Amino acid sequence: MAGDPYAALGVARGASADEIKKAYRRIAKTDHPDLNPDPAAARRFAEASAAYDLLKDPEQRRRFDAGEINAQGQEQAPRWQGRPGGHPFGEAPGHGGDPDLSDVFADLFGQRAGPRGGFGGFGGFGGFGGGRADMRGQDLRLMLQVDFLTAARGGRSRVTLPQGGTLEVTIPKGVREGQVIRLRGKGEPGMGRGEPGDAYLEVRVAEHPQFRREGDDIHLVLPISLDEAVLGGKVAAPTIDGPVNLTIPRGATSGQRLRLRGRGVNGGDQHVELRIAMPPKVDAKLAAFFEEWRRENAYDPRRGLSEAS
Repeated sequence: MAGDPYAALGVARGASADEIKKAYRRIAKTDHPDLNPDPAAARRFAEASAAYDLLKDPEQRRRFDAGEINAQGQEQAPRWQGRPGGHPFGEAPGHGGDPDLSDVFADLFGQRAGPRGGFGGFGGFGGFGGGRADMRGQDLRLMLQVDFLTAARGGRSRVTLPQGGTLEVTIPKGVREGQVIRLRGKGEPGMGRGEPGDAYLEVRVAEHPQFRREGDDIHLVLPISLDEAVLGGKVAAPTIDGPVNLTIPRGATSGQRLRLRGRGVNGGDQHVELRIAMPPKVDAKLAAFFEEWRRENAYDPRRGLSEAS
């Protein structure tokens, strides 16, 4: 209810000292006027500060609970009495010199409490400390689209910033989908002497028309001609670092897999799946050859398959 310091902090009357302190920390992080310009937030913060000043002292809290003093610490006050122009819990909306709470404001404004319990970063809000607010800048969280080969080999890319302009980014070799790259000091600028925030870039790797990645291994489907499958030979196989010679064994078949050691990402392998590609046109000569070959060498590649029931 109005005028109740426990209500101002949002805690029960039986709350522990630690619960009271945590409640004040929570309010400071949301309602301090340097963070929240809403006048209602400023009033909530002032009331919470005065309430904490009263309840943090065990003896004052005991006397208040016993009705010996009011919220301003006055003896035998029959009811809450607000001071002219002030708040129902008195003046001094701060942490009253409590060293344990200096870290609350260090978290918010990037510096420790100043002399006499004040806080140098509490700037320009009617008695909140008269000093300049030094606040760390906000962090940025952005998506970074990277092409497949740049992600595998490393390189450089550019990202457009929300406030305008671009930022050149070094892409580490082998970066993965969903990995986050942190750029220290590349976020929003700080306030006063506060440091700038950081930029966090979540990587999205574009698909490649030929390569597929699994861990540090690369997979590739490689078409081979009918004669290469029958006779074997050496063919050029693409890798992420350029083409290499691959030996096709005599009598190769579609689905057969060959491995190129160390041709993946960061020492991984590349796996090549062979796929026989028929010529664009089967002419009369080729057809005649296979008709004769089939008469003498026919075989059934489907032997052993289960018949449909």
